[in-house]
Amino acid sequence: MIRAMRWWDVEPVVALERDLFGPTAWPAETFWSELAAPDRWYVVAEDADGTLAGYAGLMAPGAEADVQTIAVAPAAQGRGVGGRLLDALVQEAARRGATSLLLEVRADNEPAIALYTRRGFERIAVRRAYYQPGGIDAHVMRLRPLPTLVR
Repeated sequence: MIRAMRWWDVEPVVALERDLFGPTAWPAETFWSELAAPDRWYVVAEDADGTLAGYAGLMAPGAEADVQTIAVAPAAQGRGVGGRLLDALVQEAARRGATSLLLEVRADNEPAIALYTRRGFERIAVRRAYYQPGGIDAHVMRLRPLPTLVR
């Protein structure tokens, strides 16, 4: 199930964030700030038993929207959770009037790059040594146009 992130989700989301991203993990304060910003939209994915399977965030201030984050719990990887989270962000960006959606992905994250490519994203740039520590490049990818929503 995908649903809007709420304040009570911050603690388990931060725990998963630390597990996945270690020293570069966002602190709780960042998630609080993101949830309070009017041009942001965050969702969580839950398993049937209520266990956090993943989360994702969107910044959509205008015609160009950005994926802020997508994360999937190790136990939920390979089950389509990332794709469902991404689809929710794409639909929300379109609903908010965006005409393109950008994201950055680690150049060594082949499963994520494959997912984004399957969903129609194209690589438009490379940011050298973007991810620290480690100096890993980021691929900048864009989806344009966004799907037209039937209202």
